[in-house]
Amino acid sequence: MLSSGSWRKRTTSVGSGHNRLLKILHIDPERNWGGGEVQVVGLLAYLSGRGHDNTLLAHPHGRLFEHCGDLNIARLPLFLRNDLDLRPVASLRRLICEGNYDIVHLHTKRAHALSLWLPRQPHGPKYVVTRRMDYPERKGWYTRYLYNRRIDGIVAVSQPILDLLVSAGIDAKRIRLIHSGINSRPFESVASEIPSLGDVPVVGTVAVLEERKGHRFLLEAAARLKSQGYQIKYYLAGDGSLRGQLEEMVKRLKLTNEVKFYGFVSDTPAFLARIDLFVLPSLHEGLGVAALEAMAAGKAVVASRAGGLAELVLDPDTGLLVSPGDPEALAKAIAKLVRDRSLARVMGNRGADRVRGHFTLEQMALKNEAYYYDLLERSA
Repeated sequence: MLSSGSWRKRTTSVGSGHNRLLKILHIDPERNWGGGEVQVVGLLAYLSGRGHDNTLLAHPHGRLFEHCGDLNIARLPLFLRNDLDLRPVASLRRLICEGNYDIVHLHTKRAHALSLWLPRQPHGPKYVVTRRMDYPERKGWYTRYLYNRRIDGIVAVSQPILDLLVSAGIDAKRIRLIHSGINSRPFESVASEIPSLGDVPVVGTVAVLEERKGHRFLLEAAARLKSQGYQIKYYLAGDGSLRGQLEEMVKRLKLTNEVKFYGFVSDTPAFLARIDLFVLPSLHEGLGVAALEAMAAGKAVVASRAGGLAELVLDPDTGLLVSPGDPEALAKAIAKLVRDRSLARVMGNRGADRVRGHFTLEQMALKNEAYYYDLLERSA
């Protein structure tokens, strides 16, 4: 439940045009930590550094709430059990009506569902939703109403997501393509190191252990490679509901000596420093922040051609792309880069350059800020 008692109202500086500081309400009720929450923290850090007045509504026991504790922003607890949980609606409506916000940014699907009940005032805030997942939206009046009537602007983090939204009947003029970004600096020291790719190369991945990430296809590829005589280690960082099933699969495929589960990893650069090649065999992927981090660390990437991954990994410049759910193709791509050490090194260097040039947190945040101003100017 939303509690407004901990909210501290602050004064916003007002100028004109893009010099006017904004008052922004951010809503992300997810308790779990994922790539989307990394983006929210980066966006909030940038906006607060620019002097904007930010309030975050988030799960009080979630990592997002904790990570934002050192930022110069107001934080409010928000408990939301599911898309149909209407308990916080009354207090949230009151907060928005009294808060004089310029922008209300809904960062998740669950937050977006709340827009059905939020106030739409002639001179009220502009509502923005970020769409991060590449699952098709159900076509029909509800989807069109949710996106075309209850929201003023939509951020799609990849071109495939934008295309899926348009195919569902959402007005393309309401959508802005803004790729996710990362802070590449913590990964630069890793990128400067020469990959070992020694006698026993290490293939690694960082992803939640869920069906959409395609771990089982990586394990099937590993079994193929072992049968062909390759000696390779596989490090899997991340946790999730499929961990038990995947551990059983490792035993069944006789990969116990080859595969290691690391669970949730808080120091991603340190993990990436231990591997030689990064693999992300996703079946669905909005953009692929984990792939960006691996590229920033100078690792060649083998990824499935799912969602926005093809926008990040340029085959054959920064890595190799394979069809989703194809363990044979995945095995061939891994084998190619394990055999060709110089090619893996070149791909890794190009990937690091690509991230620094096109996919930084600052670029992402700056484009979101510009979008806020554009939406406000349209109604001026």
